[in-house]
Amino acid sequence: MLSFEDPRWAELKAGYRTVIDLRPPLQRLESDRDPKQAWDELWQELYHQGDIGEGSFVAVPHLVRIHQLRGIADWNTYAIVATIELARGREGNPDVPAWARESYDVALRELAQLGLTELSRVSDQEAVRSILGLVAIVHGARTYGRILVELTEDEILELEEHSFGGSEDR
Repeated sequence: MLSFEDPRWAELKAGYRTVIDLRPPLQRLESDRDPKQAWDELWQELYHQGDIGEGSFVAVPHLVRIHQLRGIADWNTYAIVATIELARGREGNPDVPAWARESYDVALRELAQLGLTELSRVSDQEAVRSILGLVAIVHGARTYGRILVELTEDEILELEEHSFGGSEDR
């Protein structure tokens, strides 16, 4: 995991593909009692209209560490990490830098394992979908993970209607 003291933070690009120091919003996420503003900024900076950068990957181990510290099953962590992983290498997006690969992969596995534990304690649909989506992605079921993370329930029901012609099972 890249230490917050490492000077490479000042050179990383993220969702806007411009250099941004992601340490301040990550530190706010870790320290704020109400993390909404930090999450809004992190969502905006780490992933922008399908674009990610090396900084997005480097932030993932910190997001997982902070999630564990906060002890709250926050859907944001699962959804942003799944979104970053799904964008990796697609449509001009970079892959994880070699020097960050091990900590990134470990963080993905740790978050998926934590998600399996937290799943029994969450009740809101967004958290359930985000956790299941990340678990699917980490275990190689990327298409199912993408459906869970990127589509709303209404969009899935519309697909079902078009594909299966009815809703007798609902």
